[in-house]
Amino acid sequence: MQKVYELAIIGAGPAGIATAVESYLHGMRDIVLLEKDQNHNATIRKYYKDNKRVDKDWKGQEVDLDGRIYFVDGTKESTLDFFDALLDQHCLELKTQTEVQNVEKIKEGLFHVYISGEVLYAKNVIVTIGRMGKPNKPSYKIPPSIKKKVAFTLDGSEIDEKILVVGGGDSAVEYAVDLSGKNDVSICYRRESFHRCNPTNQTNINYAIMHHQVRPILATQIDGLEEEDGKVKVLFYEKEPELFDRVVYAIGGTTPSGFLHSSGIKEENGKPVHDANYQTNIKGIFVAGDITQESGGSIALGLNHGYAIASYLKKRK
Repeated sequence: MQKVYELAIIGAGPAGIATAVESYLHGMRDIVLLEKDQNHNATIRKYYKDNKRVDKDWKGQEVDLDGRIYFVDGTKESTLDFFDALLDQHCLELKTQTEVQNVEKIKEGLFHVYISGEVLYAKNVIVTIGRMGKPNKPSYKIPPSIKKKVAFTLDGSEIDEKILVVGGGDSAVEYAVDLSGKNDVSICYRRESFHRCNPTNQTNINYAIMHHQVRPILATQIDGLEEEDGKVKVLFYEKEPELFDRVVYAIGGTTPSGFLHSSGIKEENGKPVHDANYQTNIKGIFVAGDITQESGGSIALGLNHGYAIASYLKKRK
């Protein structure tokens, strides 16, 4: 007999783990977390620099926690330890390096969850894929000859490089400040100031610019990239081109529309449609976390989504 899971949760970030833990505490068993990366919380591991602050009230947005997971301010490392402990404490099944291709409703109360070479059965499916699972990429093409010199994280960065960071949010500013200690760093942003950042990052980037640690290239955009003498030639609007050893993009992420469409989940304004219980147009499929938010990023909101879904499922039984 094929095992049937009560819950199959796609994505092992804060919202996914919270849904699993809160459901477990409500008495549900046979829960599986499906994560395409090598470990849980891949976004935090990949896109947060070491010792990065992780605030419960992200960007000053105060959120009262509804569930039984007590999350507090910390760092990248303490946050990962926190979620490690949650998984261990509740003995939850985590399948890593498992990418879900799509979900299909077989009959009322039963779904096929398709992964590479295998099909899982589940009564309910929760989609908690983070937006940064699919980082935004520039509209212009990146020549194959320089693809190794163009990145979306700090992976591969070396010392004594001339680096251009593209973006104006918290990640972009943190990348620029972090890299400036051992590199010649510039930051390009289409606006004239870094108003999207939290106050700490605004202070840090302004200090770095004032002390000539980071060179700002503001109120302009990039028209394209070319290769020249083994370097990345950046073509700016209304500004002379410039050569860099590396270009790092930090321009956010997008909703995984392909996955949603193939699973029959409706979208509206770039987000999956859901009701007050985070249930989509398909009964038994729910969404939680960054995928439901305008800009994403709030761990506390993701935890609350998990609690709301778990509570609804308990009432529905």
